[in-house]
Amino acid sequence: MLSLEEICGRIRPADVEIMHQVWKIWDNKCIPLRSLDWLQETFVRIAGVQRTTAPCIDRKLTIVMAADNGVIAEGVSQSDYHVTTQVVENMLHRRATIALMSERAGSDFLVADIGMKEKVEGVLDISQMRGTYNMAEGPAMSRETAIAAIEAGAELAMKKASEGYQLLSTGEMGIGNTTSSSAVLAVLSGKPVSYVTGRGAGLSSAGLERKIQTIEKAVALNRPNPKDVIDILAKVGGLDIAGLTGVFLGAAASGVPVVIDGFIASVAALLAKQLAPAASDGMIASHCSKEPGAVLALEMLGLKPVIYGDFHLGEGSGAVFLFPMLDQAFYLYEKLPSFEEGKIETYIPLK
Repeated sequence: MLSLEEICGRIRPADVEIMHQVWKIWDNKCIPLRSLDWLQETFVRIAGVQRTTAPCIDRKLTIVMAADNGVIAEGVSQSDYHVTTQVVENMLHRRATIALMSERAGSDFLVADIGMKEKVEGVLDISQMRGTYNMAEGPAMSRETAIAAIEAGAELAMKKASEGYQLLSTGEMGIGNTTSSSAVLAVLSGKPVSYVTGRGAGLSSAGLERKIQTIEKAVALNRPNPKDVIDILAKVGGLDIAGLTGVFLGAAASGVPVVIDGFIASVAALLAKQLAPAASDGMIASHCSKEPGAVLALEMLGLKPVIYGDFHLGEGSGAVFLFPMLDQAFYLYEKLPSFEEGKIETYIPLK
């Protein structure tokens, strides 16, 4: 297994010259110039990351990282870790939302246990510990465990890239993970905990207040260094966040773009960008979650989502909603005639 330092060292920025060539091809297609806006921009970035003027995303894979969070002992969620176990079992047997959506969108699907309390037979086990510790009583995990979880996620992404997957998407499952994600984002951004924390899977107003107070307590107790992303992740983060951070880094090291799902995945993407800035070239924001911190996380990433549906289902569902739109862009790039072939006068860019 490569070390985190070695993985980050393999990441290169998108190929600017390839992107310039692809824009020239798009601008000669028989449609108004740049009229597909975000879709064309995303297509061009994918081409730059894949380093080809003929990019392809025919082979897609949804990766879901599953882990449990010890902070649920503080009453920050309606549910306990047994729900994580049951949903993962449903994923494995193609009864969960993300499994069904992936099937419909023509994407393969994989759920990995990066730190569940209970093992589920048949699920890929890359776990580093059986759930994090309660961050309101001390660090969620050791620094070494956080790094190992990132490396495990990266290794998985690189393995799947070597198997021929051309586009990955990110998902997660773990009761309490909006709490850890809010904690990480609060420290990274310097914003008040109340500003970035939402109701997760459906807390009452009293539950939300308890969640905010728990995060504030954890941050004050653990005092994570805002300039050290590993320290933040280890002290107030989650194993699913760590695994997804690794997926973004491993995919970037392999020249494979990754579609970001919602709030938790956006926070993981932000950590990956902090560790290797060029990794963000291959990140695609699918939607803006209803969680309050989602807008801030995407702003810090410098990415614009295309879907504003107030989704907060999780599992990676928002990312998969984007697949058919991306497929349309790739089909048009292949099939649209040039202005000459379409017998239409070439559009000239206005100054």
